Amino acid sequence: MPLSLAANRRIVRASATYDLLLTAAFATPWTFALAHGQISSLNLTLGGAALPGFTPFHMLFACLMGSVVLVWSLLRVLEPTQRLGRFDGVARFLFSLWMAWCLAETGAPVLWLFVVPEFAWGVAQWWPVRGQEDGQRYNGVLSRTSQAC
Repeated sequence: MPLSLAANRRIVRASATYDLLLTAAFATPWTFALAHGQISSLNLTLGGAALPGFTPFHMLFACLMGSVVLVWSLLRVLEPTQRLGRFDGVARFLFSLWMAWCLAETGAPVLWLFVVPEFAWGVAQWWPVRGQEDGQRYNGVLSRTSQAC
């Protein structure tokens, strides 16, 4: 059953808010170090092993990802459009793929707490929507055409 455009926008904003809450700690090396420790402890509690330590080089990539996701999330909170939700859905499917790969390689149970919601947000943002966004239709994913075309 297709969603209304208003419901789709609420989903886009909710997924962005979820990202802000979950990835804010990944934006700086200091907050990431705390988050890494918490995630490692949670993995131990779930029956997995302690996560490996991160070097400054690993931290760089974690913080780059956290910074980009933080800015991207803020954009979607401020402008929760169907179009941005579709792009975010693609990113979530890619993130889910790499999380599933890591889960297959490591068996780290904590990954289930990330991959399941990640994939679910992707599905929710790609769910069919009734009507057109802002009175316009999209010709493909990247280009927008007016109704007159």
